[in-house]
Amino acid sequence: MKILDQKKINYKIHDYINSNLVDAVSVANFLNENPSKVFKTLVTVGKSKNHYVFLVPSNKTLDLKKASKVVDEKNIELIHQKELLPLTGYIHGGCSPIGMKKTFPTVIDSSAASFDTIFISGGKIGYQIEINPNDLIPLIKGKLFDISKDM
Repeated sequence: MKILDQKKINYKIHDYINSNLVDAVSVANFLNENPSKVFKTLVTVGKSKNHYVFLVPSNKTLDLKKASKVVDEKNIELIHQKELLPLTGYIHGGCSPIGMKKTFPTVIDSSAASFDTIFISGGKIGYQIEINPNDLIPLIKGKLFDISKDM
């Protein structure tokens, strides 16, 4: 949120602090939002040992074949939960594509372009940021591709 304020990017904060929610679809339902607008941030590692960040709607899953192709890797896999904090500075359930310790290639599911605003993690469990995808994409140097599939 500090980064968004510094860059003078409009956003809204939504919280679910006292709800004990653990998955993105439950967060979407709690916020009374379309689950397709609430994106989860997934961090992966490729065969090359390079890391990649993917944002997919809460009611979808990352299509590893499509994602691998987009980042030109033979294959990718999700990193282990214990690797998330040292790598990104965020814990599981509070991982935001904004403000990671290091900038990783980031891909957002192309469905984001169909919404005026989407929801992403605010960097802490219990906080979501509502932001225009056209503001988010250049901020995180993201690219739009079809990378999700039904769960």
